[in-house]
Amino acid sequence: MNPKTEEIRVPDIGDFDEVDVIEVLVAPGDHVAVDDGLITLESDKASMDVPSPEAGTVREVRVEAGGKVSQGDVIVTLEPDAPAQPAQPAKRPARASAEPAPRSRPPHPVDEDEAEAQDRASEPTEARSSDGHEARLATRQRRRERAAGPRPAIPLLDEEEELRPLDDDVDEEAFGKVYASPAVRHYARELGVDLARVEGSGRKGRIVRYDVRIYVQKRLGEVQEAGGAGPGLALPELPEIDFAKWGEVETEELSKIQRLTGMNVHRAWVTIPHVTQHDEADVTDLEAFRKAQAEEAKRRGVRLSPIPFLIHAVVAALREFPRFNASLAAGGDSLVLKKYFHVGVAVDTDAGLVVPVVRDADTKGLFELAAEVADLAERARSRKLKLEELEGGTFTISSLGGIGGTAFTPIVNWPEVAILGVSRMEWRPVYRDGAFVPRLLMPLSLSYDHRVIDGAAAVRFTTYLATVLGDIRRLLL
Repeated sequence: MNPKTEEIRVPDIGDFDEVDVIEVLVAPGDHVAVDDGLITLESDKASMDVPSPEAGTVREVRVEAGGKVSQGDVIVTLEPDAPAQPAQPAKRPARASAEPAPRSRPPHPVDEDEAEAQDRASEPTEARSSDGHEARLATRQRRRERAAGPRPAIPLLDEEEELRPLDDDVDEEAFGKVYASPAVRHYARELGVDLARVEGSGRKGRIVRYDVRIYVQKRLGEVQEAGGAGPGLALPELPEIDFAKWGEVETEELSKIQRLTGMNVHRAWVTIPHVTQHDEADVTDLEAFRKAQAEEAKRRGVRLSPIPFLIHAVVAALREFPRFNASLAAGGDSLVLKKYFHVGVAVDTDAGLVVPVVRDADTKGLFELAAEVADLAERARSRKLKLEELEGGTFTISSLGGIGGTAFTPIVNWPEVAILGVSRMEWRPVYRDGAFVPRLLMPLSLSYDHRVIDGAAAVRFTTYLATVLGDIRRLLL
């Protein structure tokens, strides 16, 4: 390797191995600044860009779209920008030359787009001659088109699926000799899969989680063909329909997040007995207080939306009703009551629904929550979230109030046991003290796992939540 270049590797991406590369954002000759995206990865929970840790010129790209990478794999080789040198007094005038001097990097910082346009010698002429920013967008679009193509089928099982053991006669000696990471071994043991029977598709025959899933699918198919009772419902397969025979159609491929979200909510809907309790909270005083704090919020550099108030109120309700801050243990014979309050907030992104988690929400004030929620939402939409920021939630809030609606039935975000849906606030006349007065009402929709929570407990929860939201002084208690 050229001593002037450095290898940029995949950073810590959590407990994930062999993550899909869905897009390569750079090419040899590109100039990148610190935190510019190099590649886009897509795991089972989110898609994210891997940023460059330093500025420089890309000399070689070691990955390609459609491939897989793990922590430590080389992404690109980068020639770092030379540090700016102080100007030296000229000892003698430079000799005139008929030949143009070789291009060198200017000793002073330049605009990122300008540098990118200068260094992108490998790009087509029309892209280089345009504005640097437009050239970058055009180049990325061409790469997306080149990389477009059919994606590998996604297995029907999620990584966290709970199954009874498939292989009762695991060969422990052979299991210990297979080529697989500790995380994959742990995953296989949870599913009761003998890795010695799994064919690896990774480099040098390495077994990855995808291989374990495919093996589980095949084994489940064998069980069902033999008349055994597989997990879930034995529903007949839906027929394939040719919609084009009735008119013009267009096929739009779902993102990986959308496909996996669909599988997860389908599993939750089929396996969790859902019930939804609808209620309303009078937030007239809360909204007046929120608007009164607009100047203070602006001074702190945040926007104080209703979400921080909802998080505060939800935490108060979870303290009062601990069963809502729990998970049903495997086997369904016990309940895991959690002593921490990590609240997930659903975010709508162009790639699908993402639920980043606000950790230790009970320890944070309104302005701190507002800043954290805004940061998580922005990074979710720009694919900058870390995987650990999507895990460990104990309760989820899904707010559609900024869009509209009067009520809906949110699906429980397994392994949680409840989720709160919030619709658009509305002014309505309310009869009080012998007269109708205008009050601002917030619709609440609480979906819950009926195996853990009964209807009476759900009504008490929403009633308590509405009381807290109706009197902001209770948020201080």
